[in-house]
Amino acid sequence: MIGQTVTRDNFGRGARMPRIVYCTAMSQSAHLARLNAAQRQAVTYGEPLAPQGFRSGPLLIIAGAGTGKTNTLAHRVAHLALHGVDPARILMLTFTRRAALEMRRRAHEIAKAALNDALGGVGQAILQRLGWAGTFHSVGNRLLRHYARQLALDPQFSVMDRADSADLLDGIRQELGFAGREQRFPRKDTCLAIYSHRVNTQKPLKETLELQYPWCVQWEDDLTKLYRTYVERKQKFAILDYDDLLLYWHILMSEPKLAGHVGAHFDHVLVDEYQDTNRLQAEILYGLAPEGAGLTVVGDDAQAIYSFRAATVENILQFPGRFTPPAGIVKLAQNYRSTQAVLDVSNALMAEAPKQFRKHLLSLRGAGSRPHLVAVDDLQTQAEYVCTQVLKAREANVPLRRQAVLFRSSSHSDLLEVELSKRKIPFIKYGGLKFLEAAHVKDLLAILRWIDNPRNAMAGFRVLQLLKGMGPANARRALDHQLGQGGSFTALRTFEAPADSAIDWKKLVDLLVALSDPQLPWPGQVNQVRTWYRPHLERLYEHVHTRIGDLDQLELLSGQYPSRERFITELTLDPPQASGDLAGQPLHDEDYLVLSTVHSAKGMEWDTVYVLNVVDGSFPSEFATGRAETIEEERRLLYVAMTRARDDLKLIQPLRFQLTQQPKQGDAHVYGGRSRFMTEKVLKSLDNLAFQGSRLGEAPLPEAGQAALDASERIKSMW
Repeated sequence: MIGQTVTRDNFGRGARMPRIVYCTAMSQSAHLARLNAAQRQAVTYGEPLAPQGFRSGPLLIIAGAGTGKTNTLAHRVAHLALHGVDPARILMLTFTRRAALEMRRRAHEIAKAALNDALGGVGQAILQRLGWAGTFHSVGNRLLRHYARQLALDPQFSVMDRADSADLLDGIRQELGFAGREQRFPRKDTCLAIYSHRVNTQKPLKETLELQYPWCVQWEDDLTKLYRTYVERKQKFAILDYDDLLLYWHILMSEPKLAGHVGAHFDHVLVDEYQDTNRLQAEILYGLAPEGAGLTVVGDDAQAIYSFRAATVENILQFPGRFTPPAGIVKLAQNYRSTQAVLDVSNALMAEAPKQFRKHLLSLRGAGSRPHLVAVDDLQTQAEYVCTQVLKAREANVPLRRQAVLFRSSSHSDLLEVELSKRKIPFIKYGGLKFLEAAHVKDLLAILRWIDNPRNAMAGFRVLQLLKGMGPANARRALDHQLGQGGSFTALRTFEAPADSAIDWKKLVDLLVALSDPQLPWPGQVNQVRTWYRPHLERLYEHVHTRIGDLDQLELLSGQYPSRERFITELTLDPPQASGDLAGQPLHDEDYLVLSTVHSAKGMEWDTVYVLNVVDGSFPSEFATGRAETIEEERRLLYVAMTRARDDLKLIQPLRFQLTQQPKQGDAHVYGGRSRFMTEKVLKSLDNLAFQGSRLGEAPLPEAGQAALDASERIKSMW
């Protein structure tokens, strides 16, 4: 039976909206059939309400690597909807937009199958009303625009990306004279990292500097002045940075009345990857559901590896005790990814961690072959070994794309990349310039940002300098003229532009005035901006056709968003990774090896995984050995690397490391120490191998015949 009731809309404005209720007998259990016992317990935690609805207390789902976390969370969303919970009152918080879309898609498919809804009408209704699924930052952006008046914010605020934040800080750094100091003052990216860490951990600046940036302690007073000016400048221009979205949301939730108003929009809140949350995010959740009603978090403390982004494993470890009675805990330990041999070494590694939710992963794929700890002479031999094994596995029908080489730091693959190139093995390395950091993309988005927020002087400053003859001084005069007359774009018509840019100036002002009309539909605006931008693109940049391809993708992408603001903000918060600025030659090979840092590999899987430099100094990193908590995070990082492997895992241990700053033919070196994580218990789950690479001079010498010299007598005769 499909019924309808009426509810208020999500912001309590009194609009009446249909609420779809699903109460067929099939919907109560059909979607649970393929779940294992622990997954079913997590999905059904709580109790149905009569005649419709679902009630549950706080729930922590500890989902080990490869145990079907996403599938379990999607089933819980579908389970709630099938019991009459309005999908529009379910909030799903993830760490990527892609994860949120995947969660919505799976919940739709599960509900559709449970209802035997072949045509998908009812399932589609669930999908459409699951509108509150996104990253913490994107959901924060939506809520802040609604509650802007209560926070004394301009609802038309712009959101700037990390690169623009660093540039703004750099400009202030120059203005305040810090860049010209005799002693080394932090560069812009370091300044931004310090600011971000202090905001997201809510620790005093002094403590942040002492723990994370000790060499910057002497600059505490200057940094305080820098950050205060930075905040004032953002407020003047009605701009929020990435961290502000959480900070303002956190402030909103700190006022009990407003927190209650926001929390009343949602009956259930589900959070993915909870081990990756920071202090701000955790306190936001407690503000949304102070008693824990309807709050479900999913994560794995053994995969908490992002403390450099201010995430804290304590959030997940302390979650149950934040409520009275404590939150329910369900552990998922049936692994669908790896063989038991891979899981045995992973289990042994984590068994020695002092603070954790203990679990023992069990494979549904059988025993498999034992992982190897491979001793190699040096880094060059390590590169030879990986190349040899990669080609050997390829001949055994394991495609290059099903193999990955993981490492602690990006530079650790340098020698390997050279060796791969020599052997003509194509590869792709995760990392590099992001799509939004490409100059032509930044230009186009700057125009849209300025139109969306006429007070955004940073965007305006970039756009104006696209014009021929409009340098920084004239651009600044034009912005002062605009802001001095109320900030309207029409004020720019009375500005006297340089003669060289007079024609282009009129076209730009006409574009700004036309697109700033709030009645103008969003579809087609990107195309209008591109038409204006095209001659400037051709004048300013090389490889125009490659860049035009990027702008084509932007225009196609814009059609997926309901408004200009949502398009700009979502693209800033979750950008694509490709870029025409680094396009180079297209990849002609049908197959390629994957190289990746462990941090970038989280959430991925391959048939065969090679982990480089499993020695002290890399696992754990030499920069993490000062505190027990950072060493434990390094243990978890190695665990994440191990659990990416489905069938074969090879940990590689170089014995010697060449010293830098020596002659080309020098052989000065140090010996690498075995990783402290390779304890006797862990080694029992590994097979030890040694690999000797090819070296010049190692071929046997030909026989020289019978001895013709009596060396002993000659030496004695010296005395």
